[in-house]
Amino acid sequence: MVRLSWPRLTVLPRPLTTIMGVEFMTRFLFALCCLVSSVQAQTLMVLGDSLSAGYQMPAEQSWPALLNQKWQQQGGEHQLINASISGETTQGALARLPALLKEHQPDWVLIELGGNDGLRGFAPAITRDNLARMVALTKELQVKTVLTQIQLPRNYGARYLRQFEQIFPELAAANALPLMPFFMDDIALRPELMMNDGIHPTAAAQPLIRDRVASFIEPLLTQ
Repeated sequence: MVRLSWPRLTVLPRPLTTIMGVEFMTRFLFALCCLVSSVQAQTLMVLGDSLSAGYQMPAEQSWPALLNQKWQQQGGEHQLINASISGETTQGALARLPALLKEHQPDWVLIELGGNDGLRGFAPAITRDNLARMVALTKELQVKTVLTQIQLPRNYGARYLRQFEQIFPELAAANALPLMPFFMDDIALRPELMMNDGIHPTAAAQPLIRDRVASFIEPLLTQ
């Protein structure tokens, strides 16, 4: 009988180059994930008036603070800087904007302004010009901008209301900007969510406003 003899298999050690290659790819993919995360992270600056400043309440209860808190709880995907001031007009914000852009260097600016102009009866042409100059400044610095529609109490007269409220869609269309609907739209009709002045939202309204703004702005930040 002829006995067959099979060759003994020898397991060779993995080549050093293979080990180094796997390690390199692991590090590369980790760095790529970090890069993608950093590219997606956006800084939003809110430039508004008392509707965004948290009028007569602690700053941490305002909707911008609540939105930033939400983002931080989600791992800091985005950051929000609230540059809103109660009583702010478009003229005042225009004067502050260059320094704010230089200091914070945001990726996006959400402009929620014009209400105090309207309440004081400023000519709509002045409000339009100030907003247009703000948009031009952000464009020059390659900062993306979102306009917020502003509405006034219905007792200001049909002609004035029409001229004022047309500012925002016309300016957004002329500059290809997203136009966020007025976030106080139906909140203002609910007395339990409004202060006694009938203009400012209470602390109870802030989470609702946060969610409305988030639903509009978050898809833009991840484009």
